[in-house]
Amino acid sequence: MTDLADFPITTRWPAQHPDRIQLYGLPTPNGVKVSIMLEETGLPYEPHLVDIGKNESWTPEFLSLNPNGKIPAIIDPDGPGGKPIGLFESGAILIYLAEKSGKFLSADPATRYETIAWLMWQMGGLGPMFGQLGFFHKFAGREFEDKRPRDRYAAESKRLLGVLEQRLEGRNWIMGDAYSIADIATLGWVRNLIGFYEAGEIVEFATLKNVPAWLERGLARPAVEKGLAIPARG
Repeated sequence: MTDLADFPITTRWPAQHPDRIQLYGLPTPNGVKVSIMLEETGLPYEPHLVDIGKNESWTPEFLSLNPNGKIPAIIDPDGPGGKPIGLFESGAILIYLAEKSGKFLSADPATRYETIAWLMWQMGGLGPMFGQLGFFHKFAGREFEDKRPRDRYAAESKRLLGVLEQRLEGRNWIMGDAYSIADIATLGWVRNLIGFYEAGEIVEFATLKNVPAWLERGLARPAVEKGLAIPARG
């Protein structure tokens, strides 16, 4: 096992338990994907808070692990072949942790790829659109006189919720009876949209049936409840 000191990020966020997966993040909709997954799988890990409000993800140490400057990121000291590996992009980390643990991603090839497709749907559509709506509905964008950007992202967010609503018809989880990384990737974003972003009314969330029930099921999972608050804010 290579010393984690080989990773410059550990000079700013030292590992107290270098034999565990090191998680660098913040409890944002993207960040909690990994903390929830780690809690769900039971893989030993050590969380480190990266304060994006203080631009800590743009420090040289963090950029050495993720050149894109975004949380979350991980180092697994026991990666493929027993060698340490550093990873960024929440979707890639979910797939990696699923394969490492043998959980939440089916070994059946057809089901596996369908699960990954729904994960990519969240990564490429639902997350970015919800994030833009949050900016234009709640944050600095709400001061813009031109409401067309807000309305565009509201309409697309509503459409994406409709896709999810249809998918969940007759299903407990996105993939049916089996809870998967597709659910883990999506739960935090839907929760954030109607909670922190306060956008439930603008996307007519109350008109949905399947999505709210799915969200309630997900939030009731102990690992989800715990993972939503990891890493703990100062």
